[in-house]
Amino acid sequence: MHGNGRQDPDQRLAGLATAATAVSARATDGEADLQDPSLYLNRELSWLDFNERVLQLAEDEQLPLLERVKFCAIYTTNLDEFYMVRVAGLHDQIDAGVERPGQDGLAPAETIALIRERTLGLGERLTECFERHQRPALADHDIRLAGVSELDDEQRAQLSAHFQRTIFPALTPLAVAPGRPFPYISNLSLSLAVHVRDPASGQTVFARVKVPTEILPRFVTLKQPAPAPPLLIPLEDVIAHHLDALFPGMEIIDHDVFRVTRDADLEVSDDAADLLQAVEDELRRRRFGEIVRVEVGAGCSAPLLEELTGLLGVRDDEVYPVAGMLDMGALWQLVRLPGHSELREAPLSGITHPRLARHEDERPDVLAAMREGDLLVHHPYISFATSVERFVEQAVADPNVLAIKQTVYRTSDDSPLVPALIDATERGKQAVALVELKARFDEGMNIHWAKALEEAGVHVVYGQPALKTHAKCVLVVRREGDGVRHYVHIGTGNYHSATARLYTDYGLFTTDEQIGADVADMFNYLTGYGRPLHYRKVLMAPNQLREGVLDQIERTVAAHEAGSPARIAMKMNALVDGRCIRALYAASQAGVSVDLNVRGICCLRPGVPGISENIRVVSIVGRLLEHSRVFAFQRGDEYAIFIGSADLMPRNLDHRVELAVPIESEELQAELLDVLERALADNQNSWELNGDGSWTRRAPAPGEEPRSLQRELAELYASRAAEPQAENAANAIGEATRALPGRL
Repeated sequence: MHGNGRQDPDQRLAGLATAATAVSARATDGEADLQDPSLYLNRELSWLDFNERVLQLAEDEQLPLLERVKFCAIYTTNLDEFYMVRVAGLHDQIDAGVERPGQDGLAPAETIALIRERTLGLGERLTECFERHQRPALADHDIRLAGVSELDDEQRAQLSAHFQRTIFPALTPLAVAPGRPFPYISNLSLSLAVHVRDPASGQTVFARVKVPTEILPRFVTLKQPAPAPPLLIPLEDVIAHHLDALFPGMEIIDHDVFRVTRDADLEVSDDAADLLQAVEDELRRRRFGEIVRVEVGAGCSAPLLEELTGLLGVRDDEVYPVAGMLDMGALWQLVRLPGHSELREAPLSGITHPRLARHEDERPDVLAAMREGDLLVHHPYISFATSVERFVEQAVADPNVLAIKQTVYRTSDDSPLVPALIDATERGKQAVALVELKARFDEGMNIHWAKALEEAGVHVVYGQPALKTHAKCVLVVRREGDGVRHYVHIGTGNYHSATARLYTDYGLFTTDEQIGADVADMFNYLTGYGRPLHYRKVLMAPNQLREGVLDQIERTVAAHEAGSPARIAMKMNALVDGRCIRALYAASQAGVSVDLNVRGICCLRPGVPGISENIRVVSIVGRLLEHSRVFAFQRGDEYAIFIGSADLMPRNLDHRVELAVPIESEELQAELLDVLERALADNQNSWELNGDGSWTRRAPAPGEEPRSLQRELAELYASRAAEPQAENAANAIGEATRALPGRL
């Protein structure tokens, strides 16, 4: 027990897992309570499980070296955002006096204690992975990281000249003394804490030197005579070695590196009169958020650490000692070094969809292909540029197009899609951009685009004040004959050309009249004043999406009970929503097979006898980020399949505008089912969730063929591109699907 009388968090977690067994026993008597906390895994700890899967890829020596280094960087930046948002939110709950446990039975304070313990252990693994394994391997390939202490006299002189010329002018030492208050430490900034002594007076003061990584590279390149490779010296080590230049005449008693993480979640009032101004104000406030984590060198002396934590006003349990390099997100600098192709995965180039690649000398005619029938694209295997970007470009240039409407949640600074709306306005078309200003960590970019669009005359709308607009859709209204036709794109991912090459996402191009009318109604709802009472085909949050998914689950259970083959298969980023989890438990209890592919957070506990023994959960984590959402339901020979923008989380289902669209073409359904089956068969980059909450990485059984979802899809789509005839290529997926056993 803790001194405050609360149970130790580890014991509490073990107790919840044990309680699931008791619930299972009651299930056999028909008395199971599906809201019992033991049936739910903790959301935050499940996210840490996901980030551990990223770390396991960094540790996997079967992967190319720079790919492993990249996963170290991804692990670090993932964890930074987790602390800035999720851990900060837990601290807010504690500060507000919220002690009520979540659906998993853990109170905020218990969750924070478990997060800290788990993060410290994972941090030790990260340090060992990079310092003991990757760093020597990098040196073997002429990517040599070195500390100042490893340099000879000539190299140190060269480094000192570089310091005086390039680094010293960018530094500002700040001492803490009477009349000199402790300086503000910005979020995620790297700093040196220094004890400086005046030999004349004997006075020792604390000083802080910011490591200016926002304007200088994290690693200083020190060129060597050929054929020796250049040396890469950490910037903080260079500055630490030259502290005497920053404090002339003083004695450097002690120093170490530290890094501060602050609460970075925005709090924008739903009643804000000017939403854009309110978000801009909150972005400025973000720099001054409460501190939630202080990383410090593990060798930091007790006196220096005591003064640092006292000046920052943090508790001991908010301090995280790090034995190796702080902020391994900086390893992106190494990943992006030119050359070294042997240390990387072969590049993946998206193909033009066969139905769009009619003649080599012609650009894709997306609108004509849509008139022939629905078109499904799977990024990055299918090029985003020759499908989505070409769709908008073609619509802008088409004189018969009357209006283009688009949602903007996250987009890149070089995206051609947003400027295309400006071009459309200049051509006399109605252009509407529904910009979500509160897209976390992309607020600044969206404010920039919103202002540029407004200045060009585009109708810019910020959606509903209390909701984030997370739906991904483009609506093109085209004059045809004596009426108009709606051309619609609905996707699972953002209109972001960079992430479209790194994230797996689906997009549906359709001219279906009912879907077009639904999307038109959605835009009118978001830009005008009113609420559609009914959608014809799409499922939209926050009003219908959860109920639509629950209805599909219930109908699948009913089909199974009537004797028809029935199965549920879903792919998503996160599964948190209690009502959806309970519906899946009920389906399992009824005997329905449930297969879930959840990349990140999963609060559902599979494999509990009498409750979830018919549920299987896998997670695919690989070179591409699995981002698409697919919900498939088999009832006899009938399939209901949806793709959409929402995960099954309360934030998506209750607090966001989300859109899911049915896939009705049998050919396109087969393509989606094929991918779901390949994911379940993956034994290279797949982990399976166990009933005790642990994850096990899958590996081929003796005699079993290695299977990799992402590799197989890359090869499959490449083969489609090589098909001489588009119609033959279009059938390639279907043939591959029919060859798979155990189809949905």
